[in-house]
Amino acid sequence: MRFVIVTGMSGAGKSSVLKMLEDTGYFCVDNLPIQLLKKFIRLIEQGNQSNVALGIDIRSGQALREMESVLQDIHRSGFAYEILFLDCSPEVLVKRYKETRRIHPLSEVGRVEKGIALEQERLGFLRKKADVIIDTSHLLIRELKAQITKIYVDNEEFNNFFITILSFGFKYGVPVDSDLVFDVRFLPNPYYLPELKHLTGNDVTVQDYVMQGKTATDFLDKLEDMILFLIPNYIEEGKNQLVISIGCTGGKHRSVTLVNELYERLGQTEYGIKVEHRDILKDS
Repeated sequence: MRFVIVTGMSGAGKSSVLKMLEDTGYFCVDNLPIQLLKKFIRLIEQGNQSNVALGIDIRSGQALREMESVLQDIHRSGFAYEILFLDCSPEVLVKRYKETRRIHPLSEVGRVEKGIALEQERLGFLRKKADVIIDTSHLLIRELKAQITKIYVDNEEFNNFFITILSFGFKYGVPVDSDLVFDVRFLPNPYYLPELKHLTGNDVTVQDYVMQGKTATDFLDKLEDMILFLIPNYIEEGKNQLVISIGCTGGKHRSVTLVNELYERLGQTEYGIKVEHRDILKDS
């Protein structure tokens, strides 16, 4: 039997993950009182459930303080469990709460930001104990589902570090969540060629034009080398995601080409990675 404790920040996707696990055959229980956790485990050990997922979050209130000692007792008993922690940046969480007009469980009538900060503090011990941390700040539902299936259905190994490579246009502003920003406006610009102007960096003719000569290749070699150097140091620091933003003027040709090329190179690494082209459909 596989027993997974699903926890994390309110608004990060815990309910969605429990539904995903339920659809794959897990027996799921949400918001079980922590005082009943050890009794619940004894019951499922006596039953015939193959896989079980249990949702625990800030709604447990003051009882959450007991969770650490309860987990220690469960560990000493020899019962195997895993902790999945769903994380999300405060900025994205605030946006989600504003869009859904829901009230954060710790903010009451106050500011959502204060509730999120308090929740991070109270859930900190669970995050440290987590076997898997998934940051949903930049994940679509289908991408989150793919990650859950990979880990908890296909039993593949999961690396907590996730990389987003993002193309953008400087004329539309630098992405606010960028960790690293690179400017590729020094490369040949397809915009000035009538036959390429209305194409994008996803088209082979544009890619060939941007990558002509050694300049783009040399840049990618140096960029790849630097990123591969930085990642282990970021992980050691406790960082679990990296947003690499590459920009050109309009975010349609050069940056898209370079992002795709970098993805091909980093896609061979052990880390989770995805590509986004923020401004590719905008007029340039």
